[in-house]
Amino acid sequence: MELVETAVMIALYRQNPGLLRRNSPFVRRRRPLLSFLQFLQVEEQEPLAHYALMRATHDSPLLPPGQHVRSDFPRFGVVAFAKRTLRATEIRLEVIGAIEQPVVLTAADLATLPRVTQTTDFHCAAGWSHLANEWSGVRFKDVWEKLILPKARPTTDIALVILRCEDGFRTALPLTDLLADDVLLADRLNGEALTMDHGAPIRLVAPAHYGYKNAKHLTRIELGGDDRSYRALLRVLDHPRARVAYEERGPYLPGWLLRHVFRPFIGRIVRQIQELGSRR
Repeated sequence: MELVETAVMIALYRQNPGLLRRNSPFVRRRRPLLSFLQFLQVEEQEPLAHYALMRATHDSPLLPPGQHVRSDFPRFGVVAFAKRTLRATEIRLEVIGAIEQPVVLTAADLATLPRVTQTTDFHCAAGWSHLANEWSGVRFKDVWEKLILPKARPTTDIALVILRCEDGFRTALPLTDLLADDVLLADRLNGEALTMDHGAPIRLVAPAHYGYKNAKHLTRIELGGDDRSYRALLRVLDHPRARVAYEERGPYLPGWLLRHVFRPFIGRIVRQIQELGSRR
């Protein structure tokens, strides 16, 4: 209920910032929230100018709005998934959904495609970034055009791809986003085979999208004509596209607000996952 009330207040405030000056009982009870929104308004209006100024005055890399750099690259996410024991050591990707023929892709299949190595930044929706990661693998576009299309033979125009993982996590992206040249199915990071912390044996790397779209421990690719077959695990946090450049951190609340909501939990989540140790 509090989340719904907050969303309503944000919508009202963005329509009429003068709401803060009213003196009705409704406003008086919620004045702390409105004051907080007023405080953040400058970042909402001019985020790119803010970070351009940061770069010019602090010699820092130009980050997307609301991000800060971490020198380490921790495993991060919902702690419940990090607790689960994973057993897969070999690549096995099931392709299912609106297709004529289910397909299983293995490392041998992927080895028929050109290997790609690219260096890109990783941006977490919680507000941290790790820069210059060297990923190696194959382009999703090549997997789609040279393996999935001829072998699985979709029965409809595919619009949405659901990514399912061994630890039970799932997310989804429009096919058009996955066909970008920088989207990989990666099995190596910085010249070494992926560790379990970073998604072994294979994961998605989609640099233009927040980390929760970069599915780790990928086991299943489900194809659909629309989103009717997809139910997000965390509906209030799973944006349909989660594009970094547009600060699409979640589907309902604005990204400039969510960055401040998430930030206090970053350290605690990192510590909790680290304390679990390697279970695999």
